[in-house]
Amino acid sequence: MYEGFTTEQLIERKQAMEARFAQYKAQNLKLDMSRGKPSKEQLDLSNGMYTQVTDFKSEDGVDCRNYGMPDGLPEMKRIFAQMLDVASDQIIIGDSSSLNLMYDTVARAYNHGLLSAKPWSRLEKVKFLCPSPGYDRHFAISQLFGMELITVPMMDDGPDMDLVEALVRNDEAVKGIWCVPKYSNPTGAIYSDAVVKRLAQMKTKAEDFLIIWDNAYSVHQFYEENPLLNIMEECEKAGNPNRVFIFASTAKISFAGAGVAAMAASRDNIRHTLSQISIQTINPNKVNHLLHARFFKDYDGIKAHMKKHAQILRPKFEAVIAILKKNLEGLNVAEWTSPRGGYFISLDVTAGCAKKVVAKAKEAGVTLTGAGATYPYGIDPQDRNIRLAPSFPPLNELIQAIEIVCTCIELVALEKIQ
Repeated sequence: MYEGFTTEQLIERKQAMEARFAQYKAQNLKLDMSRGKPSKEQLDLSNGMYTQVTDFKSEDGVDCRNYGMPDGLPEMKRIFAQMLDVASDQIIIGDSSSLNLMYDTVARAYNHGLLSAKPWSRLEKVKFLCPSPGYDRHFAISQLFGMELITVPMMDDGPDMDLVEALVRNDEAVKGIWCVPKYSNPTGAIYSDAVVKRLAQMKTKAEDFLIIWDNAYSVHQFYEENPLLNIMEECEKAGNPNRVFIFASTAKISFAGAGVAAMAASRDNIRHTLSQISIQTINPNKVNHLLHARFFKDYDGIKAHMKKHAQILRPKFEAVIAILKKNLEGLNVAEWTSPRGGYFISLDVTAGCAKKVVAKAKEAGVTLTGAGATYPYGIDPQDRNIRLAPSFPPLNELIQAIEIVCTCIELVALEKIQ
């Protein structure tokens, strides 16, 4: 850190950072970058949805206000099928939360078993692989069900597959892996073709090994589209058609609290899941499905809509990267990702300093995601990673918040070396 700086220069820099921090603290700011929420401007893009419906009949003449269709509205299934590159009969449409669908999938595996497999609740131990840094809510689901969470390092092109293959090969207790394969949360990584193929083809001791493929950001690019190999097709080619469940939603496309979520899987898995869902519920909110289907019309409508989102998000992410570079580049006190899409930037500070940086930022009025949240059990073994969420604050507030974060990173690093 601070190579080429003299002792006097380090003292002066620390004094400058302390003075700057005191100025920020005196402003009594309240800036929130803790979650990846869409901004008001993004949500406003979909307000016209509520002017689209003059009647409530689907394209097949079904009254969407009434009971029926536990797997969701056909026209909405068609849009998700195009988005996820699967057949319409491999899709189940739910309500607003894909996380809810993921939770229910784990709960069904735990309580009833996947297809003909033994329920996980009857096993002595269940383990789940958690590529990290990753999504804290994924890890929380596994933890809630009493599973042992195993950290797998995230590389630039996906999880460390040498380690994944070694873990699943001989241990029947390893039942699955959490994946955010495109613009991964929080690193922004895109799984390479090689990683997708290895996940589909790998030999697993557990016959009911499950890939939870949370493709939450499949259409959330800032610039050009970035392709992702079709995991469903690869699993079918490898003779493991039932290995993967794919999830997505319009939560960050339309309304975060009133979107539409979808789950895709093999036809066997869909039939099995529907037999259980039909007991749990009669139908999802088909009126909301109809609103979305009429507003977007088709997959091309989704893509055109997401270009408008990109115009709002891109300047925010570019501003964060520019400020990090301006303040920290060359000091060796931090590293960060430069994602091409998604909702997060992964920031690594000096080992042992992430919690202190987050606490300092809070003291100066900036709320960040808790240090350690991107690792199983909330424990980052190196205490380095901080997830930055640039989407929600207005640009002027975001710029101010990142300037404060940079000051806190330097202040903590300087305290460490002096």
